[in-house]
Amino acid sequence: MNLIVDSGSTKADWCITDGGLLVSQTKTDGINPVFQSDGEIMGLLEEALEKMGNAKSIDRVYFYGAGVRENTVEKLYLDIEYVFITNNLNTNTLKICVEGDLMGAARALLKDSEGIACILGTGANSCLYDGKKIVDNVPPMGYILGDEGSGAVLGKTLLNAMYKRRLPKEILDGFEAKYEMSLNDIIDKVYREPKANRFLASLSPFVKSNIADGAVEQMVVEHFESFFRNNVASYGRRDLPVCFVGSIAYYFEKQLKEAARHEGFTVGTIVKSPLYGLVDYHSAMS
Repeated sequence: MNLIVDSGSTKADWCITDGGLLVSQTKTDGINPVFQSDGEIMGLLEEALEKMGNAKSIDRVYFYGAGVRENTVEKLYLDIEYVFITNNLNTNTLKICVEGDLMGAARALLKDSEGIACILGTGANSCLYDGKKIVDNVPPMGYILGDEGSGAVLGKTLLNAMYKRRLPKEILDGFEAKYEMSLNDIIDKVYREPKANRFLASLSPFVKSNIADGAVEQMVVEHFESFFRNNVASYGRRDLPVCFVGSIAYYFEKQLKEAARHEGFTVGTIVKSPLYGLVDYHSAMS
């Protein structure tokens, strides 16, 4: 059986498959080895395995995650191996594959075809994929220096536009009433409290609920135009489809496609989560 994991910084989707059929699945908080300790990561692994059951039958683990880099692959591999060993699971034949979430997105969206794969969730990322491997990647640089198109930057853009008076006052009034926050509260959450990126991304549903306002919709379209200009355009492949995973791409599909048209790109597949695409990919590969 396969254990397939797709983890962002905010949440992780887990499933166990057998011959391409879904046996069980669950969700947990996200795993990111850049920010989390071994203890936190192993705790989430054990939580997921306990929720799903069937763990003793797992012989392959495919983990795709945010923060998986050259210097964090071994950390995650060892954490996964340790959890299986300490729980007396199937370690004799266990195979573990740890890849970045961008590879997961590319495999889920494009399988063995060439294209541009993108993630637009709490963070953002993109790559040029040749059907087997990632051949180019414009660094996203995080929500302070980059991450154009992400939920975190969308939240940041919303706050800036409201308080800099570029959006109607009714939008700001509605925001403060809904979240019961003043500007001072926002400053605390962004500059003094942990996980500011998650807080900023959590404001995306408010943007969606006000998308009928012309100024808000234009803000969102410009947000995505910036993503295409600063990331996708650098690949120099306007002939290829640009495909997306992530809640921001999924819920703002109309504005994303409008921005793509403005910048001369064609949008391909858009899915909220890559998990089922990865199930199909590994089923075909087994």
